[in-house]
Amino acid sequence: MPNQNSMPENQPPSLPPNHEHNIMGWAAAAVVLACLAIGSFLYAQHQRTQFAEMAVTNQTLNASLTQLQEQLQSVTERLNRRIEAETAAKAAPAPATAATTGRAARKPGEARPVAAKDPRVDALQGQLSDQKKALASTREDLDRTRDDLGKTRDELSGKIDSNNDEVNGTIGRTKDELNTSIAHTHDELVALQKRGEKNYFEFAINKSKQFQKVGPVSLEVRKVDFKHKSYDVDMLVDDFTLQKRKVNLYEPVWINLTDTPEPVQLIVNKIDKDKIAGYIAAPKYRKSELSQTASTPAPSQTVQ
Repeated sequence: MPNQNSMPENQPPSLPPNHEHNIMGWAAAAVVLACLAIGSFLYAQHQRTQFAEMAVTNQTLNASLTQLQEQLQSVTERLNRRIEAETAAKAAPAPATAATTGRAARKPGEARPVAAKDPRVDALQGQLSDQKKALASTREDLDRTRDDLGKTRDELSGKIDSNNDEVNGTIGRTKDELNTSIAHTHDELVALQKRGEKNYFEFAINKSKQFQKVGPVSLEVRKVDFKHKSYDVDMLVDDFTLQKRKVNLYEPVWINLTDTPEPVQLIVNKIDKDKIAGYIAAPKYRKSELSQTASTPAPSQTVQ
């Protein structure tokens, strides 16, 4: 077990006290971005549904218009045939006397009677006019919906780009702070130790099925992935076994102990085949020690 006062080589740095706030800020920004993306998707989906419904209505109106046009054409053809038949009948030779037909003979030069217009034609024409108006209104609504959908997409795209820039800036700042608080070498660890009230315990542990004591915790390396620079580790903390899987190189592992004022930090800064090396950063003083210091009265001073 490495000595608390010795500073071995290749020990990484610990995160600054405000690391948790930075992580929370980054997580909050990511949540906001996710909510905006979900809201954008739902709104766009709603617009697509309305557009599809209006398209179906447009198709229905077109079908009804075609059917009315066919009916109007059929009625017109029947009326034309009827008028032609009546005209041909009237053009035939009239009977010798009106008594034989019960009708008065038409005088020379008298205008031929005009057949009455079928009221169904007016009704069909009225329906056809209404269908055309409805179809034009639907097309205008579709055009407005397309314009609104385009504007909405542009606005959502701008908001998403703005939030992406903000989140990327937060991530960049967080990475910078993490890089300045993790020691990659023994000299950096020495400098990091001078900046805070922490004890640093360096270790180099092979993969095995036995725990090895490192500072306030015990570690057992279960798996080492040299190719992907990750590892699995079991930790014995306050008589409880904790497991961490697929931990990356330089990735901080925070361990909460019962008698420490802040979490203990585990950093692995070197991964070899079946072996890892790094350090544990722990507060110099325990909660019990801090409480005893706070409860101890200061020595009385005599004013001369």
